[in-house]
Amino acid sequence: MTRGERATEAPPPLAASTAFVLRLPAGISETDRLAVEEPLEIRIDGRAIAVTMRTPGHDEELAVGFCLSEGIRARGARLPDDFAANTVDVDVDGPFDREAVQRNFYTSSSCGVCGKGALEAVAVSAHPVESELRVPLSLVASLPDRLRAEQAAFAATGGLHATGLFDAAGSLLCVREDVGRHNALDKVIGWAHAAGLLPLWDHVLCVSGRLSFELVQKAAVVGCPLIVAVGAPSSFAVELAQDRGITLCGFVRDGHANVYTEPWRLET
Repeated sequence: MTRGERATEAPPPLAASTAFVLRLPAGISETDRLAVEEPLEIRIDGRAIAVTMRTPGHDEELAVGFCLSEGIRARGARLPDDFAANTVDVDVDGPFDREAVQRNFYTSSSCGVCGKGALEAVAVSAHPVESELRVPLSLVASLPDRLRAEQAAFAATGGLHATGLFDAAGSLLCVREDVGRHNALDKVIGWAHAAGLLPLWDHVLCVSGRLSFELVQKAAVVGCPLIVAVGAPSSFAVELAQDRGITLCGFVRDGHANVYTEPWRLET
């Protein structure tokens, strides 16, 4: 593979920790590996716009991906001038509505996103996806297993979500893992931005769990026409995918897929 990165490399050194566990009913006490969860403060112009709980690693990608999915024209990210721990500064082009971003972040973080207003907010920052991408069902059905094979940190801890980015031919370009499924996607978006691949009109995103509204929202903002998931979508995720013209595939396993929206993109 000439583009992207393989997650079969060792996971980031801060992604896993250890703890003692008592295994019952055997009564065996031993160490176990756990996924690390720590806060990351995302700043613009030295001021925080969000704090997200994440697994350390690829923090700059996460910060850029978060900003892009919130409609902020991020150029890149760097360590802050004061070298504050668990903090990233994002450089942006042009003004943005700081209060709206903070309100959206805290609302979605508390599971308060709902209703017509949320769809209207997405419509402002994400045009309908008009990509003519078509892919074989066999390719789609293969993606979850291929993603799982690249989840090095999950293999070590069993406690991380993952997002994989594939091109139209099914080549794996990037895999990112995180304790938060939305963070894993933001990291992939940040990587794709640095690689010059946005918008993702000719690409496929595959996620390791269920499909929430927030994941579809982020995919819509970066123009991805097809999302594949091992688990189920929520009703609001399906509604948003219909509204933005995105093909949503859930329960993808063993050669089968449930296609909830825009099924014309899958060739059987």
